[in-house]
Amino acid sequence: MLKLYIIGLLILVTAILANVLASKLGLLSWYDFLNLLSDKGRDGFKEVGFFDYLWLLLLYPLALGLGYWFGIKIFQAIFG
Repeated sequence: MLKLYIIGLLILVTAILANVLASKLGLLSWYDFLNLLSDKGRDGFKEVGFFDYLWLLLLYPLALGLGYWFGIKIFQAIFG
């Protein structure tokens, strides 16, 4: 159970940092993307740029995966 907690904590921290980075770079977060679609419907897809899609569909999931990996490494470093 502690292992899952540590991994979850690292994923959460990674997600927060990734969203701060996205904001600083002017990229959409999933929250922004879903709000855009909620407000504009299918027309919202036209307002999303290439780098936003790259971020949302490739780089953000990769960042969360790295958060998982770091969580496992930290758990292993602490508890062997």
